[in-house]
This record gives sequence, C-alpha cells and structure tokens, in this order.
Amino acid sequence: MQNPFSSWTRRYFLRGAGLASVGSFALHPLAAVANDRAAAKNARKARRKIYEELGLRPFINAAGTYTTLSACVMPAEVVAAMEEASRQHISIPELHEAAGKRIAALIGSEAALVTSGCASALTLATAACVCGADEHKIRQAPDTGGMKDEVIFQRSHRFGYDHAIRNVGVKIVEVETLQQLEQAVNEKTAMLFFLNSADPQGQIKRQEFAEVARKKGIPSLIDAAADVPPAENLSAYIKMGYDLVAFSGGKGIKGPQCSGLLLGRKDLIHAAYLNGSPHSDSVGRGGKVGKEEIVGLMTAVELFVKKDHQAEWKDWERQVSAIGKAVAGIRSVETEQFLPVIANQVPHLAIKWDTKVIAMTRDEVAKALREGEPRIEVRPSSGNEPRLEVAVWMLQPGEYQAVGKRCAEVLKVAAKRA
Repeated sequence: MQNPFSSWTRRYFLRGAGLASVGSFALHPLAAVANDRAAAKNARKARRKIYEELGLRPFINAAGTYTTLSACVMPAEVVAAMEEASRQHISIPELHEAAGKRIAALIGSEAALVTSGCASALTLATAACVCGADEHKIRQAPDTGGMKDEVIFQRSHRFGYDHAIRNVGVKIVEVETLQQLEQAVNEKTAMLFFLNSADPQGQIKRQEFAEVARKKGIPSLIDAAADVPPAENLSAYIKMGYDLVAFSGGKGIKGPQCSGLLLGRKDLIHAAYLNGSPHSDSVGRGGKVGKEEIVGLMTAVELFVKKDHQAEWKDWERQVSAIGKAVAGIRSVETEQFLPVIANQVPHLAIKWDTKVIAMTRDEVAKALREGEPRIEVRPSSGNEPRLEVAVWMLQPGEYQAVGKRCAEVLKVAAKRA
C-alpha cells in the first residue's frame, strides 16, 4: 500500500494550508512569536487572581511544608526557569539525563533522577531493585513471579506511604531486632527499606541498617522526604552507604510541589528511570514528570546548595523571637523555641497557656486563626493540649508580624473572658 504522505511536498503543504507564498509562510512564525511575547507581557501586567476567581482564601503558612497545605512557595528563579522550559519542546529522555547529571554533580551522588514527588521515587526505587533494567520484568510487574520480591522493613517504620513500595507487588517482611534483620535476608530479598523520620523509634539505627545491607549485598533505600534542612542531609545518606535516597522536591528544597528526587547508584537510578515515565507498560508510568518540573527542581537544587544556610537559620530564629515577643505578657502564656526531630528540623515556636486563664483548646485557637483575617494555618498536632506550634520557615517576607499580631489577638480576647 502506498504511503499517503509520500507524495506530500513543501509546495503541496503550502498550497493545502492556503499560504500564498514562501515569503508569507516565513512571516507566519515570526508573527506567532511576537504575539506570544505580547501575550506574556500582558499576562504579567494583569495577573489573574485565580484563587479569588475560584472563591478560595489563600493563607499564611505558619505550619510547614505539608502536602495538603500546598508545601512551599517556589523562589522566583525557579518559577522563571519553569516558564522558560515551558516555551520550547525538548526530548524528555535527554532532559532527564542532562538534569540528572547536573543535580548529581551538585550533591555528590553517582546519579540522580527527578520524579513525580517522593512517593513516586519510592515506587521507582523499589521497581529498580525488583525488576532492574530487564524489559520483560518491567512489563510483568506488579506480577513479581520469578523475581526477588521481598522488602524488609522495621516494624516501627511501617507508614502511610509504604503503599508506594507495595505498588510494585512486593511482600513486606517486618523485623524489629538486628538479629531478625540478618535472619530475614534470603534469596528473595530485593531491598532493605529505612524510614529516616522513624530512626528514634526503631531498634536498628540508620547507620547500622545501611551496614547490614552492604554486608549482605542487598540494595538499600532510605526515605528522607522532609529531611532537608539541614542542607548536609542531601549528601549524608549517600556517604553513609545507602544505595538509594528519596527526597521531596517541593519541601525544604523549594522546587515544584509535585516533584521528587531520587539519588544513588548509577545502575539503580538508570533502572528506576526505565521503570517509569516516559516508558509505557511500566509500574511507574503514572508518575509522569514534565519538562517544567525537571528544570524547576534542578534550578531549586542549584539555589539550595549555594544558599547561605546559616544566615537563613538566624533569620528564622529572629522571626520566632518576634512572634514570641508579640504574645509575651498575656496572662499565663509561655513560649519556647524548639526543633522538631529529624523532619522539618528548623526553628519553631511553641506557645503554651493555662486553660484556667485562657479557656481555649489548641484546636479552638487554630480554628480562630484559620477563620480570621488574614487566614493563618499553624503546625498540625495529634493532641489537643493547650500548646500551639508555629513554623516560620515557609513565611513570606513580613508575614511573621501578622502571625504574631493575630496570635496575640486571639489569646488576649480569651484571657479577658476569664
């Protein structure tokens, strides 16, 4: 059968498109570029108030980088890089490779892969350890018949995101002690998993866990999603001996919220890439990451590694102190600066009060802040003790003053009613 496109010529295309001449065709893309630039310029002049159009109220983020609270606000440089990336077509495989090389060089890892969030990084890392670069196995998963398909966890490290690991079709094997870990490793073991934020709860600590994996010749993965800052954590776990390390891209690194970062051994990072987008018929295909997110996260990492982290830390402490001073002098109120353990390990403020003087629970104070003007979200808490936790590291310039003022207003009104 004749190829229906074989007889197409440039002249035929121009005639069929209704273009009178080559000259007029040459002007067409230039006009399009001019129109595009004009549209971009007009868009910058008259920015849409999108959330207002949707009937939504944005808020001051005094909580932190929680997914449900939209994590971070990206630096202007990241937004600009994403906009630039969006204006041209590019080969996604080539972009993945080039951006991965740059990120890996900045951090000090053999290789790096931009993923669709940290959960996607967990799925791709697991698939890399189970399926490797074997095309047949990649297509077969999550049916893991004939493959190594056991992943060892400490029981205290089971968590809400381990579904991302189970998506590959693996069986989770739980252990508690070092002896149990060593005995659990067998010919079906594909990977050892460590949840960094759960290090205090487990009997086997992170360094020892990595050493066992290395001794047994089993790939190890550590989930450190929300565990930068401190900045050195970006490279610490690779140096510690973990084969794969997963981070969120949209938390402390301040990249796109839907981005993640997988670091580690070159062969495993390559296998992770093959087990996901843009490759069809792979278990990680649903975690597509676009050119904008790849460039955005790469730019965020570039900014993060050269940032003056000591100066930033001092500024956070200054804001914590200012909010504390704003509520000082209110009857029964006490404040203290604290650092969360591991995840979100940056200066926070705790505000405590006597419920006999201020008859409000933590949730009632948080609700008043949420429903007031401006709307403010504070750090979530599992209990309802009279203790409010305020994060400052996601605040925009000057917002700490509004947070201090509103906290003082809410507590003062309650104290007057007593």
